[in-house]
Amino acid sequence: MLVFDGVGVSVPDRVLLSGVSLEVTENEIVGLVGPNGCGKSTLLRTAYRVRRPDVGRVTWGGRDVWREPVSFIGRHMGVVAQSVAVEFPLTVSEIVLLGRAAGKGLFERDDDEDHARVTECLREVGMLDRRRDEFATLSGGERQRTLIAQALVGEPELLLLDEPTNHLDLHHQVDLMRLLRRRAVTTVVALHDLGLAARYCDRIAVMQDGRLRAVGTPHEVITEEMLTQVYDVDAMVLDHPTDGSPMVVLR
Repeated sequence: MLVFDGVGVSVPDRVLLSGVSLEVTENEIVGLVGPNGCGKSTLLRTAYRVRRPDVGRVTWGGRDVWREPVSFIGRHMGVVAQSVAVEFPLTVSEIVLLGRAAGKGLFERDDDEDHARVTECLREVGMLDRRRDEFATLSGGERQRTLIAQALVGEPELLLLDEPTNHLDLHHQVDLMRLLRRRAVTTVVALHDLGLAARYCDRIAVMQDGRLRAVGTPHEVITEEMLTQVYDVDAMVLDHPTDGSPMVVLR
């Protein structure tokens, strides 16, 4: 279980997170939604040790992630951040292979299993035919799919994904969310698309101004009242004709 327990983060001129408590159970997909600047990315960063909480704590399997060595993150978590700078002329396969490093000893070499996992993950994200291309030559969407493969290749127990559908076309957005469902790994994913969140997440956590506004199933959370109060839009919530999930329609 991933637990955010009263997490607060501040900078000199503003509060980024205030008293956020959220439990994510095994193999559950929780979608983080909310307006720009509401604290979604900051909350994820407290879990993968980029932003230390000022108050509260984050635990994975009962262990405080900020009291563990940095290698603890690499062994247990797969992370896709919003932006990643790669300055070295690495190929797509080499970028993905880096995701295996955390589970290896200091002098342990890559083996056939490592390369087989790279091939499998590149195939899953539709990037196998680009495996020999330099990462720097890729489009934004292709880079994002490569980084998703990197997050998956280490077979993590927990996935933390910060707006992974950014730069992806509609086809690959849907492919990614279906892949997350097939993987059945404990996942927290920040999303802007409420339709994707409603169809593919078990629960949704709504954030606003650094606070957790609501947590529940898509039907419990995605309501016309929430859309007005959190997003300041006038919209209807209808049942999707295929699966009955909430569907937002602007008036």
